[in-house]
Amino acid sequence: MIDQIQKFFSSKLNPVNEETDQEKMRLAAAALMVEVMVIDRDLNTAELTEIKCMLAKRFQLASVEIEQLVELARKEVDSATSLFQFTRLINDHFDAEAKTHLIENLWRVAFADQVLDKHEEALIRRIAELLYVSHMDFIQAKQRAMGR
Repeated sequence: MIDQIQKFFSSKLNPVNEETDQEKMRLAAAALMVEVMVIDRDLNTAELTEIKCMLAKRFQLASVEIEQLVELARKEVDSATSLFQFTRLINDHFDAEAKTHLIENLWRVAFADQVLDKHEEALIRRIAELLYVSHMDFIQAKQRAMGR
């Protein structure tokens, strides 16, 4: 399995390829979603399903690619020492509207299991700060996610 992930990673992340930044950005967004999913230590299938649906919608990926991306994101989250490596890529490639939409998606992951854990909320707040999402946009994104 690790070999497959490494093949996916190396085939998609060519140093001279324009797709490099796109793939890294996708991985960063997926990793932030996985971070929210695992922070409460309750691995809920509803949260995982929500992540896969959002990745499919946002990045128009095939189901096999989504599975690989989520698996790779889990590995990245396990080895990450901070959120900065993910938020830096998002800041480099997302405009303000896309960042706010990502925050809304993070809220959707947190609400997918019908339980908002205090650690999930704190993590999303921290990510919003690192992405320079205004407090007003942060609250509106939360309200939109709750309304779904």
